[in-house]
Amino acid sequence: MLQARSWLPRTEGSVQLGFARTAAGATVLRDLRQAGAMRARFPRRPGGEPPEAVLLNTAGGLTGGDRTNVEVALAAGAEAVVTSAAAEKIYRARDDATEIRIRLELGAGSRLVWLPQATIAFDAARLDRRTEAELAGDACLLAVEMLIFGRAAMGEDVHSGAWRDAWRVRRDGRLVFADTFRADGPIADILDRGANLDGARAAGLLLYVAPDAPARLEEARGLLGDAKGSAGASAWNGMLVVRAVARDGRTLHNDLEPLIARLSGGPLPRVWQC
Repeated sequence: MLQARSWLPRTEGSVQLGFARTAAGATVLRDLRQAGAMRARFPRRPGGEPPEAVLLNTAGGLTGGDRTNVEVALAAGAEAVVTSAAAEKIYRARDDATEIRIRLELGAGSRLVWLPQATIAFDAARLDRRTEAELAGDACLLAVEMLIFGRAAMGEDVHSGAWRDAWRVRRDGRLVFADTFRADGPIADILDRGANLDGARAAGLLLYVAPDAPARLEEARGLLGDAKGSAGASAWNGMLVVRAVARDGRTLHNDLEPLIARLSGGPLPRVWQC
């Protein structure tokens, strides 16, 4: 017997951002398209700092069958910071997975700091997220992604569900980074395995793709030396890659914050402090 699909309304939304560099050397917003539940806001920044875009999901969270799409494009020489207003919550799904698609395009000599706040999974959540980045050879991308399975302060845990989170990064058209995190079924048991998160409930990925990335490996390791969780850094293919796990999201945030601030050249976005 075929299972009837849910009749519940679904959330859909998209944001497209385009930044360009003016003749005077400043970066300005060139394109903005937003639809459905996704919106972007642009807080004032001190003079001389690149513009900041803050993404908002007006639905307040996502569940099975919801779909969002984010595209960010930087023209040659442009600089920008993109973050989110709050942690993205992925709630229990009745049938389909939540689908999130992210595409980042960086032109020659551009620099993007991609700093969305953490993604929080609730019990029985189902997520399919794919992030694709296309960089010119001399572009710079600092990207951070944090996953939290259950809110420890609320006594929550994620016992089951399905989670697929894929990254693909290309530089001058060549694939330089491919990574997929996947957990399906008894997620708590999967995360507790020593080869996975070894009981931790927060995991972070920091990706720094830039001409100077390999030279900053020892600096990164030094800044991670006081981590309360577990963290490690490696460099290859012109990238610096950091993976970190911690018992909860706050510990993970505190472990990564000094390195994020150093690589981004400034403090974290103000919304991260709320």
